[in-house]
Amino acid sequence: MKSVLTALLLSISLIFSSGMTSSAQDFQKGAEAYQSGDFATALKEWVPLAERGHVGAQYMLGAAYLKGFGVDQDYKEAAKWFQKAAELGLAESQVNLGAMYAKGWGVAQDYEQAAKWVLKAAKQGLAKAQYNLGIMYEKGLGVVIDDEEAVKWFREAAEQGQVNAQSNLGVMYENGRGVAQDYKEAVKWYRKAAELGHAVAQHNLGVMYINGEGVVQNDIYAYMWLGIAASNGIKGAAEGRNFVEKRMTDADLLKAAKLGLECVVREYKGC
Repeated sequence: MKSVLTALLLSISLIFSSGMTSSAQDFQKGAEAYQSGDFATALKEWVPLAERGHVGAQYMLGAAYLKGFGVDQDYKEAAKWFQKAAELGLAESQVNLGAMYAKGWGVAQDYEQAAKWVLKAAKQGLAKAQYNLGIMYEKGLGVVIDDEEAVKWFREAAEQGQVNAQSNLGVMYENGRGVAQDYKEAVKWYRKAAELGHAVAQHNLGVMYINGEGVVQNDIYAYMWLGIAASNGIKGAAEGRNFVEKRMTDADLLKAAKLGLECVVREYKGC
């Protein structure tokens, strides 16, 4: 949790340090205290700022109560502070508030409210909000099921490098949902996600190699990607790998094992 919140602190402090007003300086003191592990001092700086309407402090209080960072975990308080920052237009708070409504954490579960806030964040260009909105359109959560809208938002997020969106966009192209079926495009997006370590995309890419869909059929690469997916915890990947193995020569298996090792060493890039 600390590494995640540290990244958020850095981004928020950059936003609110422009000009270094007294409020910005106090917020930065809280950020520095947090990063040194002094949570009490961080909260001491942020609470009065949040109460005076400082959007960054409000967001950080929401995060603190959500995760129990320096305070007892309290979803109701988390939702309260996320709401305040969301109403001031902070995209990170908007997507978090949407998640609170979707899960019923600290507020009554309400998918329409969830979709409302996630949409606001997505329109600001926040990739994880765009991905979440794609899921909501795909599943009909707070909105009418609309595959074209799902594809639209998956694409927005995928083009920003959001790995789950890349994988899901591959699925939409493979199955022709919201777009014309296009195996080459499916492979393109699976590969992008696979190279970022997305295990499901690695599995799906392996299957595309088995079937020769969007790529030239190749058991060696199928075996390699399925083996990687299996090592990353995907159930069924080992079964697919074993299926391919039955039609491979010993030389093929040796080559696949070598390529797989090289791929892992390169952190899946250019495999």
